[in-house]
Amino acid sequence: MIHRILLACALVVVSCAQTMQAQDLLQYREFRLGATLTSVATLTAVTPAAVTVLHQRPALLQDLEWRPRYVSRESAIAPDPVDRMVFSFYNDQLYRVVVDYEPRRTEGMAQADLMAAISATYGVALKPALHANPPEVQYGDPDLLLATWGNAESTLALFRAAYPVRYRLVVQAAQLATLAKTAAAESVRLDLREAPQRELERQQKQTDADLAAAEEAKRVNLPGFRP
Repeated sequence: MIHRILLACALVVVSCAQTMQAQDLLQYREFRLGATLTSVATLTAVTPAAVTVLHQRPALLQDLEWRPRYVSRESAIAPDPVDRMVFSFYNDQLYRVVVDYEPRRTEGMAQADLMAAISATYGVALKPALHANPPEVQYGDPDLLLATWGNAESTLALFRAAYPVRYRLVVQAAQLATLAKTAAAESVRLDLREAPQRELERQQKQTDADLAAAEEAKRVNLPGFRP
């Protein structure tokens, strides 16, 4: 009976730990995957007008860039090790956070040091195979994938650029990231299909504008012309 009680307690502890980890994996610092662009802009004090629209159909894909170390430069608190963060949104839902760390703030730290610091929040890391292909990310050349954390809902991936040495953490919601990737591919397909028609419309618009400009010039110049 005692063994059964201990086993049941152990299962409860493991279940709670897994639940806590699953919740943590949906959050990076104060930013929650699934949050709206407005809420992220409020937390970062970045105006929504600064957002970059990547695609508008079949879904709205947007990016918002933030450099926190410039915000806290005058603060008495130690400089933030994060150099830049890029928040990506799918239909106004935060699905990915790309975090680039300032090289000077990670100088002297080994790969194991960063992994240990991240694991303290997100649990045990999974070391990928030596030649594993990294998840598709933007903002620079693909880096070496060092380790991953994750579950069915969300994933984290730690990368390192070879030269100069620079670390990057990518946090993303699995389902939303898949939807965003599919939407981006479809948007590109639609753009390519409609490109010839858009070019014809652009040329016609330019022709009409040139004719209108010529007519206006004639209206102004003809009455005063003397041979």
